[in-house]
Amino acid sequence: MSKAPPLLQINMLRRLMIGPVTLAVDEGDCLCVSGASGSGKSLLLRAIADLDPHEGQVLLQGEPAAVIPADAWRTRIGLLPPESSWWLPQVKNHFRNGMPVPLDHIGLSGDILEQPVARLSSGEKQRLALMRLLSNRPQVLLLDEPTANLDPDNTRRVERVITEYRRAHKAAVIWVSHDPGQITRVANRYYEMREGGLQARDIEGRQWLN
Repeated sequence: MSKAPPLLQINMLRRLMIGPVTLAVDEGDCLCVSGASGSGKSLLLRAIADLDPHEGQVLLQGEPAAVIPADAWRTRIGLLPPESSWWLPQVKNHFRNGMPVPLDHIGLSGDILEQPVARLSSGEKQRLALMRLLSNRPQVLLLDEPTANLDPDNTRRVERVITEYRRAHKAAVIWVSHDPGQITRVANRYYEMREGGLQARDIEGRQWLN
């Protein structure tokens, strides 16, 4: 019996200063990536999401991006950028698929849905953008510093929501983080982006989220 392909396979991916990157990410993996500012972490995520032109191949469950319609690919492989886009005036208008988890799980109350987007803080936008992404039920999460604007309590809440989603849906996560403590809590694999490539690193002081 042939072995099933990894959930996400990246083959010889190149984009501007990054690459070639070859990487397999299995169901349930949480792979953290750190690196200096400008090293190409965000470019890597955008190339995997097929938002920027690139060389090489990215496959989801053995299917290359080229044979999957772009909107379906970007639903199944969901990118959370550092700055989220909001195209409708009211928060609630962005959640036609409902909430993936109760809002108090990320430290927000339900009445925030009635607010205009213009009144949201950066931290509120960041958490709501994560909820919007999870409501699409992606198989792969590409998270670009998803807790950068959050205090420690809300950081832990978001970490737990992502971890629970990954486990419940057998999703794979590629998570850009500069926080060593966070990496030890959420990741089972850790890479540093250096000179355009990914170099495997040990996870020091590993502490798993329960």
